[in-house]
Order: sequence, then structure tokens, then C-alpha cells
Amino acid sequence: MSWQPAADPAAARPPKDVELVIIPRAHDVGGFEVRRALPAQERMLVGPFIFFDQMGPGEFLAGKGLDVRPHPHIGLSTVTYLFQGSIQHRDSLGSDQPILPGDVNWMTAGRGITHSERSSAEDRLTTRTMSGIQSWVALPKSAEETAPAFHHHPASTLPLAEEEGLRLRLIAGEGWGMRAPVATASPLFYADAVLAPGARVPLPDRHEERAAYVLQGEVSVGGDTFQPGRMLVFRAGDGLALTAGPQGARLLLLGGAAMDGPRYVFWSFVSSSRERIEQAKADWQAQRFAKVPSDDKEFIPLPETVRMRAGSPSQG
Repeated sequence: MSWQPAADPAAARPPKDVELVIIPRAHDVGGFEVRRALPAQERMLVGPFIFFDQMGPGEFLAGKGLDVRPHPHIGLSTVTYLFQGSIQHRDSLGSDQPILPGDVNWMTAGRGITHSERSSAEDRLTTRTMSGIQSWVALPKSAEETAPAFHHHPASTLPLAEEEGLRLRLIAGEGWGMRAPVATASPLFYADAVLAPGARVPLPDRHEERAAYVLQGEVSVGGDTFQPGRMLVFRAGDGLALTAGPQGARLLLLGGAAMDGPRYVFWSFVSSSRERIEQAKADWQAQRFAKVPSDDKEFIPLPETVRMRAGSPSQG
């Protein structure tokens, strides 16, 4: 999904066991509400995660649907993870793949890729609800110019742990004694955790940077309680666990190794080099990016109002 302009997420004063609390700001994408937690003014990255949007839940009436027209990426991997609904992914490699709840689409842009995300013709026949998470993972410098690639992983292929009121699916990376089949360019973890009332989930302590996004319910850490729609960023090394409130909770847990230097972001481009982003901007304007074979009649123009962002590991 392409970058859409939005106000910076706000940050609240953190309690003792949490380094930062990010409160996402909502913005509208074609009648579909999106809440952005990363990048924030106070924190641009958590491990390699440089973009984190909660999509919906939103309803598309019959005849309507999601239409994110073809747009480019460099220097990152996009990760689409749905809770409800479906999205048809198409890209310039020729991929044409429906994404269903629990599946993982891992698209590595590398030196450049173009893709679109739309509702299928079948989905537009009825009223549908859609919700999910769209995130970007910045590539290390050694992989920024790698060949673009796309991999689809059905939900049934992802590791799943169920014990003591906790149901945890590992979306990507390593954690909780499991390893996901998704190939990543740097050490990370990304998980979907559903907790029964009072159940606990520990944070993996071997990863340098860690965060949790509270999707549903309440969670407590060290005696402090947090509502839905909060991203909690934790200090390195602390042995912590999150406990669900009386209604249970659903969390997205993410993080990994700190990035190998600052990253610049402009629209849908991420790079360690400002000059490389300027080149990508020129390439998109000149239509030098490859087109999406089955979706080549439209495209999103290079925006004029988006400013370039820069941030270092562990900093805004």
C-alpha cells in the first residue's frame, strides 16, 4: 500500500516499564479509515519496522471496494496481514494473489517493484468488511538493491502456539521457540497474539527492539493498563509480559535488531540514501518502473505534498 499523508502519531508519557506509548492518528483512504502508528515523530523504527497501519475495520457496500492503484516501492518489504475481508495483490513480477485472513504476503521491493491492491470483482458483488495491518520492513543496506521478489504464505503454514489462554501465530521471524517460513533480510519477530481474560504473553528478550500494538481489549504491564489503539515500545533487555484485561485482548507483537543506520522515507520509498530516493522519484515520474501486467491502465502519480522523513535507529 502506498504512503498517504497523515498527521504524526502522538506520544503519551510512558510508565516505568514502557519506553514510549504511541497513539496513532487516523486518516482516510478512499472512505476507509487507517490508523498509523509508525513512523511517529518520537520513533521512526522499531527494529526494521518503519511503517505500521491499522486498516479498518471498514465496510465496503456492494459495488464498491478497495482500489489502491499501481504504485512503486524501493528499499523495503511490504507485509499485508488481514483479520477480515480479502485483497487481490498484483505486482510487476506478474504475481496475482488473493490475500485472505491469516495469510502473509511478503513482497520485497529491493531495487524497485510496482504493485496494486484491490478488491476482487467477486468481493464487489456483496457488502464486505475489511480489517488488517499493513506494515513495511526496511531492508538492511546490503539488501536495499536486491532483486524484487514476492512470496505468499497461507495461514496454515505459519507456526501456531496455544497454551494457558494464549493463541499466538508467528507471522514472520523468530520468537517463542518458533521460526516462521517467511524469509527475512534481518533478525525480527512479528506475531498475532489472542489472549483470554487474565492470560499473559511474554516478550521475546533476545531481540534488541520490541513493541506491542493493542488491537482489541486492554492489557497491563507492570501495573499500568493500556487501551486499544496504542503502540507500546519497550526498553531493550527487560524481561516483561503483557496481561490481558477482563475482556481478553488481541495484540500485534513486533521488533528486531536495530537498523544499520538512518533511513529516509518519501511516499512509498525507503532508503539509507537521500540521493537514491531522488532517483526513484525521477524514475517513477518518467515511468521507468516496470508495470503491473494485469493492472497497467492506472497509476498513482508522485505526490507533491509529502515531505521526506529521516530517522535513526531507536530515534524519531
